[in-house]
Amino acid sequence: MDPLKELFQQKSQELNSEIKELLDEHGSKKVSEVSLKQVYGGMRGITCMLWEPSLLDAEEGIRFRGYSIPELREKLPRAANGKEPLPEGLFWLMLVGQIPTKQQVKWLTENWVRRANVPEHVFRTIDALPVETHPMTQMSIGVMAMQGTSVFAERYASGMNKTEYWDATYEDSMNLIARLPRVAAYIYRRVYQKNDQTLPDISLDWGGNFAHLLGFEDQGFKEYMRLFLTIHADHEGGNASAHTTHLVGSTLSDPYLSFSAATNALAGPLHGLANQEVIRWVLKMVDTLGTSKPTREQIAEYVKSTLNSGRVIPGYGHAVLRKPDPRYMAQRQFAEDNIPDSDLVKIVWKIFDVVPPILTSLGKVKNPWPNVDAHSGALLMHYGLTQHKYYTVLFAVSRALGVLAAQCWARALGLPLERPKSTTTKWLKDYLEKEYGAPVAEEH
Repeated sequence: MDPLKELFQQKSQELNSEIKELLDEHGSKKVSEVSLKQVYGGMRGITCMLWEPSLLDAEEGIRFRGYSIPELREKLPRAANGKEPLPEGLFWLMLVGQIPTKQQVKWLTENWVRRANVPEHVFRTIDALPVETHPMTQMSIGVMAMQGTSVFAERYASGMNKTEYWDATYEDSMNLIARLPRVAAYIYRRVYQKNDQTLPDISLDWGGNFAHLLGFEDQGFKEYMRLFLTIHADHEGGNASAHTTHLVGSTLSDPYLSFSAATNALAGPLHGLANQEVIRWVLKMVDTLGTSKPTREQIAEYVKSTLNSGRVIPGYGHAVLRKPDPRYMAQRQFAEDNIPDSDLVKIVWKIFDVVPPILTSLGKVKNPWPNVDAHSGALLMHYGLTQHKYYTVLFAVSRALGVLAAQCWARALGLPLERPKSTTTKWLKDYLEKEYGAPVAEEH
């Protein structure tokens, strides 16, 4: 058994025992109360899901196994001569709760290199699609095309014992993560570079090789990819792509089926498409104002005109966070250290100064601060990745790290099929009248 798998088995068995004791003693206690607004509000804020790799705090932001993003940038191993954390190290941390050593990360990088061969039929499947098909659609189909290699599906069909579910899920997760940069880059080169494909560089780490496969050899871009893939990896389990992975996986669908579904959730305008919407809004502002160096006053007027037209400011606000997103701040620090003279980056910083006071003055916004998507587009544009429709594919490659680590835990802990109880408006009206005595208006 490989060292990471052995350590994960040990950790999962320990937590299994702890959870059983917790349920025996406290299983009947309430964790949260559900309000009518929550029933109608997309289950927002209802605590009813176990997700081990990360936890999102409204004030502190995302923590991966208790570590903040600034702490990860300091503690996780880096590439040679690099300053940003290697995503491999974050995956190790999310899976077993320990900061890995440089040697452990080196082992994981090499392991993923050995697992990275993509079956040829996957590329043929992608090539069967019209080249103008949205990159996220191609990504979802590419992941599905790999499902025939699923270890979990094969072993389940042969009568695998429940105690082995985690093992097969681990193998699929490792294989899928290893292959994703190759599939994602193939789509990029197919759509935007006339199918002029790039061969992998097995001497590079996972993030560095992804940048190379895309066709970018700039060391700054490789460093940014390492940071991007780290900070987008997970955001606890309640967001749409993570929850989709968990829901589909709870049916015992294998990681390929689960993650393909997650990419479909990530492709939605209210989820992963946000960063492309941000940069498009910024570029439209530049075009409208006729300058790449607008003043704060000019930006403020454009922001107000956007709001007055009934639209939102893309990249601002978050369902949970009540302070600036630490993922935004990490990218800002990266930009300050590496590309402080970029006009686009400077606009993003000015927007940060202008938008929160305006949104706060409206009195309707709980969080006027920027989220992760408010900065990433400007950085990608600076390094030459200008194809906005592709940005969400980058997000998908990163998000696989967190959601597949969580799926390994779901199988190791034997988490059940997810099946919330739904109700009807009539039932709710009857309940309110019975419980509170106030008659509720009849439906029209």
